[in-house]
Amino acid sequence: METMAAKRYYFVSDAHFGSLANEQSKENERKMLRWLDSIEPDCEALFMLGDMIDFWYEYPRVVPKGFTRFFGKLSRMTDAGIPVYWLAGNHDTWLYSYAQEEMGIKVIHKPCEMTLFGKRFFLAHGDGLGDKSLSSKFLHWFFHSKINQFLFSYILPPAWGIAFGQAWSKHSYNKRKKEDVQHYLGEDKEHLIAFAKADVTEKKDDAPDYYVFGHRHILLDFQLPNRSRLMILGDWIKEFSYGVFDGEFFDLLQFED
Repeated sequence: METMAAKRYYFVSDAHFGSLANEQSKENERKMLRWLDSIEPDCEALFMLGDMIDFWYEYPRVVPKGFTRFFGKLSRMTDAGIPVYWLAGNHDTWLYSYAQEEMGIKVIHKPCEMTLFGKRFFLAHGDGLGDKSLSSKFLHWFFHSKINQFLFSYILPPAWGIAFGQAWSKHSYNKRKKEDVQHYLGEDKEHLIAFAKADVTEKKDDAPDYYVFGHRHILLDFQLPNRSRLMILGDWIKEFSYGVFDGEFFDLLQFED
C-alpha cells in the first residue's frame, strides 16, 4: 500500500520575474515551475514572501503581460486545494484583486503571524522593518499613498507606467549591487536582525518561534536571544533557495534539478 507523504509548509521569496536586470528571468521562471512540481505532493501550504514579480501594477482593467506559466501553476495548486499565500513586497506592493480572484491566492499586505504545526510564525517580506532611515520611510509612504496610486492609474498610460516601473526597478537593483549590500552585513548592520531582537525583547515568552523574511537576498539562519530563530530565505535569482518546515525542523535549502 502506498503511504502518504508527510506534509510540509514551503516558503520562497524574491524571484523578481520580469526583471530587466536579469537576463535569465524566463529560465528562472521555468525552474520555479519545476520546483513547484517537486513540492506539490507534500505541500500543506505555500508562502511567497514578496518580490516574486520585479514590477507589478494592476490598473483597473489592465495587468502586466507575462508570467503566464507561473500564474498557471499557482492556479492549478489552489484548484487542487493547496493554500497559497502571497505577502506583497516592495516590488509587488501594488498587488490587489487579480491574484485573489483569478488564481485563488490569499494576498497579504502587512506582516502577519500564523500558527503552523503548533509553532508560531512571524511572516513578512521585510522591507522597512528595523530600518529607521528617512529614505526608507519616504519610499514606504510614497508607494502606499492612495493619492499616488490614483495618479499612477489614471494619469500615466499603462505602457508608460509599466516601463517606468521596470526602469526604476532595474536602477534599484544596480544601485544595490554597486553599494555592495547583497551579502550578509553582520549582526549589528542587518535591519531585520535588529527588528527581530527588539520584538522578542518586547514580547519575551510570548514571542513567535520563527521570524521568516525575504527582501535581503541572503540565506540566513540566526538564533535570537531567546528560543526564537530568524530565517531569511535568499532569492530565486542566484541562490534558488527556499524554506521548508515539517513541524519539527525549519530548513533552508537550495533547489537543484
